[in-house]
Amino acid sequence: VQLVESGGGLVQAGGSLRLSCAASGRPSEIDVMGWYRQAPGKQREVVARITNRDTTSIADSVKGRFTISRDNAKNEMYLQMNSLKPEDTAVYYCYARQRGIYEYWGQGTQVTVSS
Repeated sequence: VQLVESGGGLVQAGGSLRLSCAASGRPSEIDVMGWYRQAPGKQREVVARITNRDTTSIADSVKGRFTISRDNAKNEMYLQMNSLKPEDTAVYYCYARQRGIYEYWGQGTQVTVSS
């Protein structure tokens, strides 16, 4: 499975961005996908996850502002980020788990929120 993120960039506080993650390889075997982020000097943390049954989980820090979704027909996952804050600045990584065992990561996309 290969994952490619897109949609990062620079935005002012209060603005919005939409991240996309395109999966290729054997995407039909993916049971969980998600978004993680890592800010400078901090550990990577989960932002949101979605299962192949569209069950979602969202981190408390972004709940009410971020929405995760996926389009199985396109083998894509999205993260809609609204009301962005400077503390959301990080590299955002796409994650996928295949057959409950194998884990894959994208190369990351930078999101920078200016105050």
